[in-house]
Amino acid sequence: MKYHEIILILDFGSQYTQLIARRLREAQVYCEIHPFNTPVEKIKSLAPIGLILSGGPASVYESGAPIPAIELYDLGLPILGICYGMQATVRLFGGCVESADRKEFGPADLHILNNSPLFQGLGKHINVWMSHGDAVTTLPAGFVPTASGWNTQYAAAEHPQKKIYLVQFHPEVIHTPDGAKILRNFAQRICNAQALWTTEYFISHIQKEIQQRLQGEKVLCALSGGVDSSVTALLLHKAVPGQVFPIFVDNGLLRYEDREIIEKILIDQMNLDVKIIDAGEQFLARLKGIVDPEQKRKIIGETFIQVFEQTASALGSAKFLAQGTLYPDVIESVSVKGPSATIKSHHNVGGLPQKMGLKLIEPLRELFKDEVRAVGNKLGLPHALINRHPFPGPGLAVRIIGEVTPHRLNILRQADKIFIDELRASGWYSQVSQAFCVLLPVKSVGVQGDARTYENVLALRSVNTADFMTANWSPLPQELLGKTANRIINEITGINRVVYDYSTKPPATIEWE
Repeated sequence: MKYHEIILILDFGSQYTQLIARRLREAQVYCEIHPFNTPVEKIKSLAPIGLILSGGPASVYESGAPIPAIELYDLGLPILGICYGMQATVRLFGGCVESADRKEFGPADLHILNNSPLFQGLGKHINVWMSHGDAVTTLPAGFVPTASGWNTQYAAAEHPQKKIYLVQFHPEVIHTPDGAKILRNFAQRICNAQALWTTEYFISHIQKEIQQRLQGEKVLCALSGGVDSSVTALLLHKAVPGQVFPIFVDNGLLRYEDREIIEKILIDQMNLDVKIIDAGEQFLARLKGIVDPEQKRKIIGETFIQVFEQTASALGSAKFLAQGTLYPDVIESVSVKGPSATIKSHHNVGGLPQKMGLKLIEPLRELFKDEVRAVGNKLGLPHALINRHPFPGPGLAVRIIGEVTPHRLNILRQADKIFIDELRASGWYSQVSQAFCVLLPVKSVGVQGDARTYENVLALRSVNTADFMTANWSPLPQELLGKTANRIINEITGINRVVYDYSTKPPATIEWE
């Protein structure tokens, strides 16, 4: 979808790249993330009002290090280089970057040296977050320093005539308190962004695009019972009433209450004419013997499409399939350097067959999760559904490590219900971003009723996150975890040990597969 203004973020592999996008979106400025080697002609076709070069793990003097195209700097656009983006720009323009004697990871205090528009309204001293082993030791001709620190002489620099702005620190992370203001200064003061990106703006534009694309054609909408697909269905229903056919496929991989949500909220309250298809046996038959997570995702994606194509054939003339794909799904399915580094194929992105009879329409693929919830709220979706924790497209299949069987699904479904019930009863459900159980392919010895057991191990996972691109484990009370574990072990035959996942994202992902 074309917007009146867009800032492009060129990704050099930083774990923080998505946070740059989040900070800009929070400033009501639309932005997109593209690989660092995106052709300049494609960049020109997107008509951006500014470019941001992200950080990255490489050193500019390494063989094969990613280097921005010199033609980028001839486009006349304001450019902000962050960390590696600064070093690559300096190197490209003839400056010097060297391995620092004292590497810098963590907080730093910087002194602002001049009246750079990047630091307007911030005073003479700012606290920032550094994460670099290399440092700029000589600036290229035409560049002037704008900030310095005790360990970094050139903590920021700029070339006013070329509108190039460089910072060695990371303004996108929360550990840089004024980072959001710095990015807002770049977007609004330097790129002259008008802060048009609002929920109302998105709804208005996407509904017009939906109407133009469908042109009276019927569209099937894949419903899962989660907020993403529900918002998609409602958005389509309001944009092209009478053309939308919501389909809920009970694939046998659902949570305990997913089907109930569809029936009580979307059908009874929102008056959507949802067709429910029972296809659990079909999905489980295809998954029999499969243990590789990528294979699971591919099989589930292909089976979904087959079910929907069969439904479309029955309807007679449906040509489109709508899905609740989000921007994080798109980002994680496309790597910076190519498919070899892809994190995982998402069911509704990389998991789809290359050839299928239905054309995809994904109205939410440019949004982050919190933006989707804002859209749902504006469209009148009940809070009970808007605030549900996310659920992966492949369902419980990727929360069962190893083969998916009816027996293992039953164990996991019961455990998940106990965990969620306890979170709700304690008031913690609304305080965490996502919580679930993972059934492990590990058995351990236990004692129950004076008898030896040898049963499954279950992991509890709960995270807090603003954007689902990074996440911290939730500090759940020991009493809550203890009660949950005790109930699961006592009430579910087949589990005799429960563990809690303390991993952050990165380096782990939120889901285990």
